[in-house]
Amino acid sequence: MLQVAVVDEFVYLGALTHSSVLSCYDIHCRSGLTRSAMQKSDNCLWKSRLSLGTKLKLYNICILPIMLYGSECWALSKADARKIDALDQWCLRRILDIRWYINHEVRHMTEQPPLTAIIQKRFMLFGHLARMDLTADARRILTSAVRIFEIWNQIE
Repeated sequence: MLQVAVVDEFVYLGALTHSSVLSCYDIHCRSGLTRSAMQKSDNCLWKSRLSLGTKLKLYNICILPIMLYGSECWALSKADARKIDALDQWCLRRILDIRWYINHEVRHMTEQPPLTAIIQKRFMLFGHLARMDLTADARRILTSAVRIFEIWNQIE
């Protein structure tokens, strides 16, 4: 018979799951991956002669998905939100190649929404699904997926 080890944390589909069910562990892991990606592409992208628009498109396409992966499942505290937005500010200042600037000025120069606003939009989409009519296709898919997951857990 196969025995399963009891652990405090594990990575499943690229997201860190912790026994405390807090999101801060996954957020910390994602922040480290995002910082690493920003630093690795520093000389070839962020300090290059590319236009600001091109840099921001690359940031939105290549860097943000690293941070936002699995964010639909996060339960954000105020401290987590501050850390996420601080990382976002750090990335944007790096793209602009400036050391220090007032946060709202950086946002104005880049016209980027805060990362926490993007995460909150993802939560709102789930809320729309949860409040849909029971016969709507998207709602039926969501509830059937939950039922399949419950049945699968009972089998194991």
